[in-house]
Amino acid sequence: MYAYDLSVLEERIRSLRSCLPEGVRLCYAVKANTFILATVSALVDRLEICSPGELRICYQMGLPTNKFVVSGVYKTPALIRELIAQGPSGELYTVESMHQFSILSDTAHLAKKRISILLRLTSGNQFGLSEDELEHIVSEYQHDPFLEIRGIQYFSGTQKSSLKRLKRELDYLDSVLNKLQTDRGYSAPELEFGPGLPVSYFIDEDFDEDAFLHQFSALLTRMQFKTKLTLELGRSIAASCGTYLTSVVDKKTNKGQNYAIVDGGIHQLIYYGQSMAMKHPIVHELTHRGGTEHEPWNICGSLCTTNDILVKQFPMYRPEIGDVIVFENAGAYCAAEGIALFLSRDLPAVMLLKNGCEPVCVRGHMPIEMLNTPNNEMRERIWND
Repeated sequence: MYAYDLSVLEERIRSLRSCLPEGVRLCYAVKANTFILATVSALVDRLEICSPGELRICYQMGLPTNKFVVSGVYKTPALIRELIAQGPSGELYTVESMHQFSILSDTAHLAKKRISILLRLTSGNQFGLSEDELEHIVSEYQHDPFLEIRGIQYFSGTQKSSLKRLKRELDYLDSVLNKLQTDRGYSAPELEFGPGLPVSYFIDEDFDEDAFLHQFSALLTRMQFKTKLTLELGRSIAASCGTYLTSVVDKKTNKGQNYAIVDGGIHQLIYYGQSMAMKHPIVHELTHRGGTEHEPWNICGSLCTTNDILVKQFPMYRPEIGDVIVFENAGAYCAAEGIALFLSRDLPAVMLLKNGCEPVCVRGHMPIEMLNTPNNEMRERIWND
């Protein structure tokens, strides 16, 4: 199962705010973990939503729509028409392409509803607009009665531990914002920036986060173009609040190597940078019988692939079937990313904890074989044909 400690989550957000310059706002990337949204939404300024499914989750939870940033490289035209037809609810729309801009603009004009947009500037991949396209939109539409161009959005990746790289990106954004003001007469009210702040997942990583955040904050303060700044974060907010618990279901020694088989695996535990368990995550045994004679054990999952290794050569003291092994920093992406449907194994339960209270189960073990089973009616039609 996954267990998310909401008190740790709240403290993490407070800590991030205390390290950042005053006035910097936080936007949470919903894709990192949807189960903690009720707590997160009350503590951040925005929610970055990248799919219709994520949007439905946010609506079903009754989260404030004035915090929604409707993002994503593909926004279905039907969804855009539906949202705009409902009337302004305070949400923002990102613009990822000229085609996407046309759909948003045409729909807003047809409905005679004013919408707010953020123009996403590409960082050199499939996301966002080119500088020329961004300048064209600003030049032609900044006074459009149905379009409020709120500012610029920029995101270039995750796990960025290089301050030099972040400085280059901020210098680049400074130049773009200043050019828009000088050449197009457009002063962007805000910038939404995804810095991709790093998270330490492995025990051998030498990373001083406090020093890093202090220097990063100094870079933000030194930006020339002064505008409202929002940092879009997912992993950095959610990772530390989560743990993943899995049980030993079998053990063996093959050709001198000890193997502990657990009921989970790589389809449920996702660490950025993990490669065939070559790095050791922060992990410990929940069950401890004492003793000092530890042996190296390879912890492997229950998938039928040799890739399903969680930890290599992990020191354990006589593991027994039923022992529980705990992996830390599992709050981001683990429950929402990866090959969860492989082998049709049940999805893990999800527990929420807060202030020492009894855990609350918000999702039980979920069978998923129905997702991998052909529809009976369609199967019969194909067979008959």
